[in-house]
Amino acid sequence: MVINRPAFIDDIKTSISNNPITAIMGPRQCGKTTLARTIARTTDSTIFDLEDPSDYDLLSEQPKVILQQHKGLIILDEVQRLPDLFPLLRVLADEPDSQRKFLILGSASPDLVQKSSESLAGRVGFIHLTGFNLFEIGIENIEPLWLRGGFPKAYLGTNDEQSYSWRENFIQTFLERDISNFGFNIPAVTLRRFWLMLAHYHGQIWNGAEFARAMGISEPTVKRYLDILTGTYMIRQLQPWYENIKKRQVKAPKIYLRDTGILHTLLGMEGRSIITNVKSGASWEGFIIEQLVSRLKTRDFYYWRTHTGTELDLMVLKGGRRLGFEIKYSENPTSTRSMHTALDDLKLDKLYVVYKGHRVLSFDEKITAVPVSNIVDFDF
Repeated sequence: MVINRPAFIDDIKTSISNNPITAIMGPRQCGKTTLARTIARTTDSTIFDLEDPSDYDLLSEQPKVILQQHKGLIILDEVQRLPDLFPLLRVLADEPDSQRKFLILGSASPDLVQKSSESLAGRVGFIHLTGFNLFEIGIENIEPLWLRGGFPKAYLGTNDEQSYSWRENFIQTFLERDISNFGFNIPAVTLRRFWLMLAHYHGQIWNGAEFARAMGISEPTVKRYLDILTGTYMIRQLQPWYENIKKRQVKAPKIYLRDTGILHTLLGMEGRSIITNVKSGASWEGFIIEQLVSRLKTRDFYYWRTHTGTELDLMVLKGGRRLGFEIKYSENPTSTRSMHTALDDLKLDKLYVVYKGHRVLSFDEKITAVPVSNIVDFDF
């Protein structure tokens, strides 16, 4: 089975035409190389894979000499393994009448590989790739996508056991090899314990002091671990929104594992038993948040909560509008006092309740319940 990803391919081609450098950023094994090779087949291109020892050695020793020999599209896979390339890419991108473009693929964010954001500012277009989403695989496949997650080999496994085994191996490889390749010297057993704690914390507000006490290390150290897993696209820190109102508001991020398949594997949850698990509601909430972020294509998204417990799962700023989302793992949505408070305090243009039922329901002029089956094509 092959899943086509035309929206991402179009975005990549547009970025290549508009920028000297295009960066496809996303977690390992999410399909970056597959998309890059699809692009490469349609144009004059050269590929360097920095996980290949020969390519790594070649670009470690004489990068400028090697790269200047090539024209057309030059693809650099797993570029974060050679961060010293970034200043050179800036020089090559600035050459007058250059006949080359660069497509770089990375499994660590520009914030984590600091040299990239400093060196390539103003010259690079970023494409943030995820695993499969609902808009690629179809709403009819929502349950397997939620249960298995969006990593292609996990989602496309021939059965649940094969998918689960792939995810277990992914976690082990990430901890034992990838983290050290990213340049971090953290014992695999320590980071696995921390990651497992985050899985149990999925959907909750970050409390660094609590993690530090549980692990017997300093609060700055656990925050560093959190930032590393965030920078390698394993964790989403959903930032809080502050409004100038006379209420005390929570200022710490909420923590989600970005891929529910990885979440379920860390928690030892398999197959359809996940549906009745005590963590199913939190897992579903994180899953729908990821789908909405992909659907709405904006970087301005937050959650909101006051110290008295009034909360909004997701607030999105889009086209000058403020949209609120409440996510319910239920087939019977209701309009709550908390929703009306969020609507008024945040001056929302619209609040949507995304739920597991089958009908679009209007609670009032600004609050609408939308079935999850409609989120692919609903006009938010």
